[in-house]
Amino acid sequence: MATTRTPDPPFAGRFEFSVDGLTIGSFTEVSGLSVQIDTEELVEGGQNGFTHKFPKATKWPNLVLKRGITDSDALFEWFAKCSGEGLEAAGNKLDRRHAALKLLDSKGKVVRRWNVTEAFPVKWTGPKLAATAKDLATEELEVTHCGFKPEK
Repeated sequence: MATTRTPDPPFAGRFEFSVDGLTIGSFTEVSGLSVQIDTEELVEGGQNGFTHKFPKATKWPNLVLKRGITDSDALFEWFAKCSGEGLEAAGNKLDRRHAALKLLDSKGKVVRRWNVTEAFPVKWTGPKLAATAKDLATEELEVTHCGFKPEK
């Protein structure tokens, strides 16, 4: 009798983020990869056993990507194009992009990919600079979007 072994889940410490097919880089942490459906409750007269629940809006929280500072300015350049003078130069037309978050195995093969639609950056945070700090210099980018779809 042959037994099938369920593969171990992949190590979640190796992933990269790309925008319109251009790899922005690898990150040390990504949060916000979730979705929630709000519901509306309806109490039916005479029905005391339960309350009806109906789906309403779907909520996609912002993705927050963190990494150590690198020599690439790609994150900040994308942010600059979507705000201030960059946005004004584009005729105040926001450039929403397609993005992808890829989880990689130890050999660099894509284990899972999440395709993110209509993404644009809403916040960039640079490193905390202090002469007494012993932490790594990190940057953080927060990206809003209209949803994602997982893909193998």
